[in-house]
Amino acid sequence: EVQLQASGGGLVQAGGSLRLSCAVSGFTFSDYTIGWFRQAPGKEREVLSCIISDHSTYYADSVKGRFTIARDNGKNTAYLQMNALKHEDTAVYYCAGAPRTLITSSMRQSREYDYWGQGTLVTVSS
Repeated sequence: EVQLQASGGGLVQAGGSLRLSCAVSGFTFSDYTIGWFRQAPGKEREVLSCIISDHSTYYADSVKGRFTIARDNGKNTAYLQMNALKHEDTAVYYCAGAPRTLITSSMRQSREYDYWGQGTLVTVSS
């Protein structure tokens, strides 16, 4: 059974930092593209960052320079380090997995991901 477990969310003041983790089981993690998405109340889900097997990455403009994605294939875990958080970063954050190497134009599309974690809430107080 494929499972993705996102954790690390919480309440933080603006300007603070959080690190999200996505623990994966049930598939060969190193073969997968991992993406981080978020959805704020009343808004559509948006892609934040993605990482493929060779550790190449993609960042949305909204988080570039503030967020860093990483993966540890030995631990079957992906991470999203979030710095300089803003109130507008408040959302439920999801990790997702696609069993293939996605090109940049594809990895930004949520429909390309087969498996999703349950989400972890990040609240940034202003």
